[in-house]
Amino acid sequence: MNERSTIVIGAGPVGLTAALALRAYGLDVTVLETGGADRLRPGSRAIFTHSTTVEILDRLSPGLGDELDAAGYWWPTQRTFYAGTQVYAKTYPPPAPGVRPHFTSLPQVQIEAMLRRHATEAGVEFAWDQEVSGLSTDPDGVSVVTAAGAQWRARYAIGADGSRSVVRKQIGAVMEGGRDDGWYIVVDVAELDRPSMPIERVFHYAHPAVDGRNVLVVPFAGGWRVDLQLRPEDDPEVLGSPEGVRGWLDAVMPAGYADRVTWISTYQFMQLVASTFTDAHHKVLLAGEAAHLFAPFGARGLNSGVPDAEAAAQGIALAHAARTPALAVAGMEAAARARRSAALFNRDAAGEALAHLRPDAEAAERIRAAAERAATDPEAGTWLEKAPYGPRGVPTAQTVYRY
Repeated sequence: MNERSTIVIGAGPVGLTAALALRAYGLDVTVLETGGADRLRPGSRAIFTHSTTVEILDRLSPGLGDELDAAGYWWPTQRTFYAGTQVYAKTYPPPAPGVRPHFTSLPQVQIEAMLRRHATEAGVEFAWDQEVSGLSTDPDGVSVVTAAGAQWRARYAIGADGSRSVVRKQIGAVMEGGRDDGWYIVVDVAELDRPSMPIERVFHYAHPAVDGRNVLVVPFAGGWRVDLQLRPEDDPEVLGSPEGVRGWLDAVMPAGYADRVTWISTYQFMQLVASTFTDAHHKVLLAGEAAHLFAPFGARGLNSGVPDAEAAAQGIALAHAARTPALAVAGMEAAARARRSAALFNRDAAGEALAHLRPDAEAAERIRAAAERAATDPEAGTWLEKAPYGPRGVPTAQTVYRY
């Protein structure tokens, strides 16, 4: 039996953040990870890190935020088009000296590498090749069993084991919400040796070069993320094949980029939140995709997972320090409720974004009419620019950050 004070299950960016946060509170922590120390995760995945997320990470490990800002892109210009006509454009001035940019954009693999290095320097213990197959709780703690038969025991645990979370299932939580039937294709494209595109984010309603499908093009350090929204009659396996991607990517990017594809994935819009973020004995807290699943539009995944992790560490730190069992439970409950509230907000925001991206006839007419007015009505252009991503949350004392 491997006995520890606190364990984190999952060594993705959320699990690594949780481990850093626990160390920041002076707690010993062991991270259990299914893969090996040299595991590779394909694709850029989460590329857009909000400044509030960067600030949390810098608070947990001073200097980490500056590293993230320095490694990532900050693109100042946003453009939106409707049927090939620009309906919105804005260029922001560079941040003042000493002020963080509003975001930094770099591949998740780089974010994970920085988090792992900081976690190691902070004294986090890693246990690799530990595929968790069973978990149970009792009034005194958490018991974990791996597929290889190893047994772990801890007072508290954080489940950050992703969308197929074993921890979530073992504590009896179920996902609540919906999944849209429509498909999107997301493609990573490495930058050309001689770049031919300005570093700006561009969204196209009804792109004329791809038969009126919506297209999002976003830069990140080292390349570009391109999203194509499919029609109901489209086959994602065809348009998402290497040959299919080459066909439409050549139509929306300059020559040469279709030769630089490094990753292709398909997804559906998901708005799912776990029915509870803690177990019956209040010994486990869920964080990140173990607790909620959102579509990439709006960048709600990592940017809500990081505050999940910080809040979970806060709850466990309070529970460890509590002088009575009731106070320990209260600390864990407070963290679970606050982050579930934030997740529900984000689920609703994702729903609003989806209603805009897949409009009914009435909504489609509003979009078309706004595009016609955009040249003389700045508010119409701003609405067209903001609506595809859903509303943003406002930080509160209860939830710390919505993203």
